[in-house]
Amino acid sequence: MSFLYFIVNDILGQASILIALIAMVGLIALKKSAGQVITGTLKTLLGFLVLLAGANIIVSALNFLGEVFQKGFNMRGVVTDVGSIAGIAQQTLGRETALIMVLAFLINILVARFTRFKYIFLTGQASLWMATVCSVVGYMGGLRGTELILLGGTIAGLMSVGMPAIAQPIVRKITGSDDIALGHFCTLGYIIQAGVAKLTGDASKSTEDLALPSAFSFLQDTYLSMMVVMIPIYLIPTIAAGPEVVAQYANGVSYLIYAFLQSVQFVVGVYVLLAGVRLLLAEIVPAFRGIALRIVPNAIPALDCPVLFPYAPNAVIVGFLSTTLGSIIGMFLFPGVGLAMILPGMLTNFFAGGTAGIFANAVGGRRGAVIGGIFHGLLITLLPALLLPLLGSYGLQNVTFSDADIISVGLIYGHILNFFQ
Repeated sequence: MSFLYFIVNDILGQASILIALIAMVGLIALKKSAGQVITGTLKTLLGFLVLLAGANIIVSALNFLGEVFQKGFNMRGVVTDVGSIAGIAQQTLGRETALIMVLAFLINILVARFTRFKYIFLTGQASLWMATVCSVVGYMGGLRGTELILLGGTIAGLMSVGMPAIAQPIVRKITGSDDIALGHFCTLGYIIQAGVAKLTGDASKSTEDLALPSAFSFLQDTYLSMMVVMIPIYLIPTIAAGPEVVAQYANGVSYLIYAFLQSVQFVVGVYVLLAGVRLLLAEIVPAFRGIALRIVPNAIPALDCPVLFPYAPNAVIVGFLSTTLGSIIGMFLFPGVGLAMILPGMLTNFFAGGTAGIFANAVGGRRGAVIGGIFHGLLITLLPALLLPLLGSYGLQNVTFSDADIISVGLIYGHILNFFQ
């Protein structure tokens, strides 16, 4: 069991090592020299870790923003927190969650090998969240032992292939090829936002083609325009929260200066993240051709959502802002019909909202990205509120998942199991 835990937690559970090993297998399958295999493997590892470093910078900046937002506007409610549920699951269902994750990966490989759906899901943390919801909901629904693992692993494995397949037509439109797929369990939200965008927008007017007067030509630079947007996003709630709230973060620095620097730090994180994406893709795509040729013919790597950010960086910001607006509307709207107040999760709003913005822009342009983003914000506020009573009946109070696909699996799986109890 300790060896299995090592494989799941320290190998499969570490997305950077998993992707580097898969790149190594691909390069070996291509019969590259030892030097080329080592170079490609290490560059893949480096690219992913640079991406992760950028993501961590963004997470830190957004955690601060979420805190001053809640304190500044006196918001009280439930914040989506998959980490809390995963921690509970690891304490009580660690073995089952690990085995579900392993079985899901094996089923993913088998489906990709023997069907026309060639997607290999490589987002380790998303795989863990899916395994977690399958183990928690399955256990609380009365399943135990082998049946819990087999059913949970089958559901998670099929989702690992099915969601990238659903997203791929729009991913192909975004990237212009089938070299990569999207491996992120927020796909339902992306597809819904894209559908709204297609109905309400105009694909010919892209977020990336905004024409600006010469005095504002500097805003054509993605990172400068991002700074202009993010500075007031940080300063307004910081002013509302006041210096006392910010003091615990600022370490003696003026609270306004600290908020200003955090807004710039957010942009730094995006810059680092996109640099990691470019380095990662330069290595993982050729390596995957080796896997396609030798192990899973025509395999397509399904990677985490930031791999799409370089294709439409303006759409990322539009999606983030419009999703945040929609989640704020939902925060006040849904308690009026008896649901819990779900506070806007800035991490989900940025990563999921930004990706949804790219999807919406691809089919509905900038107007579609804005209108679709508001609907997306409403959706990702409604779904956690719907799941909360189910988790509460299992004894998990004031905690809920955040990703649309994972919540959907939890709702459907949980209600089916309750029906047969």
